[in-house]
Amino acid sequence: MARTREFDLDAAVAAAMEAFRRHGYEGTSIRDLSEATGLGSGSIYAAFGSKEGLYLAALDLYRQRYATPLIDMLHSGNDAREVIREVFVAAVDEIARDGEHRACLIVSATVERARDDLRVAERLRSTTRSLESALFDVLADGQLRGQIPTGHSATDLATFLVTSLQGLRVMGGINADRATLMRSAEVALSCLD
Repeated sequence: MARTREFDLDAAVAAAMEAFRRHGYEGTSIRDLSEATGLGSGSIYAAFGSKEGLYLAALDLYRQRYATPLIDMLHSGNDAREVIREVFVAAVDEIARDGEHRACLIVSATVERARDDLRVAERLRSTTRSLESALFDVLADGQLRGQIPTGHSATDLATFLVTSLQGLRVMGGINADRATLMRSAEVALSCLD
């Protein structure tokens, strides 16, 4: 008879996610993951198959915690400019609240793993496409309603805004000063004027 797991899988993934955010994939050993999660290496391998399996689960959780709420905000049905600004403010606030300057797992995974790991690359593409798609919907609707200028396509604006959001996350790792980040966000948002 198989032994039942005696640990909280979600809590283990959350702890691993934070370890990967602090140290990156390469900088986080199985020993580090054991310390972070409180699980022995055997339990990690039994539950996730490998360090990479745990990393993929951490990427999925990161998307759920940080990207999905922004996507949900975009679907709230508010004025296009207003809702996009709310998304930027929420992102800046989250970056500024992080006193440890932890990396955005999407950004660090892009730099560290996407070239060499197709499963990581696909997760990153999926997350980015979802955010771009939600922005596109808001922008296209805003252009139809006359809320957003039509000088640039909704596709190009959505791509630019996602790039700007990710750029804020990168810069937040260096300087998480809210006022500085908001000034940059306001410059990006000026494309909607």
